[in-house]
Amino acid sequence: MSNPDSRFGSIDGLAIVADGQLVQLRGKHIDDASNDYDWKRDKELAAFDGAVPYTGTFQAFRGNIQRDLRETTIYRKTYAVLSKETAEHIGNVMYYGYDPLRQEAELGITIGNKEFWGKGYGREIVDLMVGVMASDLSLLKIYLHTLTWNERAQRSFAASGFTRVGEVVRAGRSYYRMERLLTSK
Repeated sequence: MSNPDSRFGSIDGLAIVADGQLVQLRGKHIDDASNDYDWKRDKELAAFDGAVPYTGTFQAFRGNIQRDLRETTIYRKTYAVLSKETAEHIGNVMYYGYDPLRQEAELGITIGNKEFWGKGYGREIVDLMVGVMASDLSLLKIYLHTLTWNERAQRSFAASGFTRVGEVVRAGRSYYRMERLLTSK
């Protein structure tokens, strides 16, 4: 696993696990809950996630975040994405479904602050996260799912080395499965 005293430094005691030109990835903190709550309630963001907007209370949402922060596991990990220009929390990137036997995991990304859409942030975030995952986990493959109508995301993922390998339907929505094979360690 990554050294908690990261070579990239720390912010508020949380290690910076990856440092790019535009963004940094750091561990999640309870103070992220306010932005996360707003983003989960946003109809447009929910549509891009193939979900419905969150309708629960902030207190319930914050309680779920507190539980997630306490109950860490190797099988899933979420990082906050910070803009290097503004030091603002602009989104999240995560892996989940890590299968050490198959040596694969799924990647997910949300850029909640729409001011950062379409400016190359997504590609850098994905590239940084692939590096974190390859360093921290024993992986041969990283995969993701993107809605078939989300062409901007598909172009970004392709630019990061992901290839479309099939189509799947989840909860009545069509997604492309995209994969990136990694070289053996």
